Amino acid sequence: MEKPTSENLIMVTREPTTGIAYVTINRPKSLNSLTKPMMTSLAQAFKSLDADDDIKVIILSGSGRAFCSGVDLTAAEDVFKGDVKDAEKDPVVQMERCRKPIIGAISGFAVTAGFEIALACDMIVAVEGTKFIDTHARFGIFPSWGLSQKLSRIIGPNKSREVSLSCIPLTAEQAENLGFVNYVVEGSELMKKAQEIAVSIAKNNQDLVLRYKSVIKDGLKLNLGDALALEKARAHNYYDGMTKEQFKKMQEFIAGRSSGRSKL
Repeated sequence: MEKPTSENLIMVTREPTTGIAYVTINRPKSLNSLTKPMMTSLAQAFKSLDADDDIKVIILSGSGRAFCSGVDLTAAEDVFKGDVKDAEKDPVVQMERCRKPIIGAISGFAVTAGFEIALACDMIVAVEGTKFIDTHARFGIFPSWGLSQKLSRIIGPNKSREVSLSCIPLTAEQAENLGFVNYVVEGSELMKKAQEIAVSIAKNNQDLVLRYKSVIKDGLKLNLGDALALEKARAHNYYDGMTKEQFKKMQEFIAGRSSGRSKL
């Protein structure tokens, strides 16, 4: 286990044998509210894990009763003013730049900035009764980590407007029905389910996993026609770069899998 950063407030554990890394927001007495040093540490954690060839998947969680209750409002001015455009210190920017799949293991509350961090995950497992809450409009805080744009693209503009303008919580169960949460589980099953998904990802061709995540992410920024053209172009580039030996290994792998199924 690595030495934790930011006075143990952001915990990072790497498991090279499984290829899974765990990032934990660890300020439970304050419901994992974020200070500026914590944001910097969180950003640095994702940047470091992205560069670690032994890590294939990242699981992000929060300790205690909440995933993340947002920015620590006692330090709000320090957070929202100053060098807020520094991508190196921005956890959401670093999560979006991270090539490795990120699984959010979320329980309790994900509030405002915590909601935005959840939106930066590639997939989400949430505990029953978990609430995603956008309080930007309540406290007079302007969103800057993507909530105003990402949520409407996932759950639809009408529901997104309701969540953000009324500050009514979006429950894990509602979020699952709307396609934002992948699985809703009992509390004791949270990490087990997240690990199950992570192990499945880690078993696959990692070059293709990274390329696949990238083309999905980049395609979502385009209209469908341009996104299909992007996929086609990257596919041709990928196959053009493959050697005869790589094609042979692919064929052998497929033949082996087909033979195994026929014996079942």
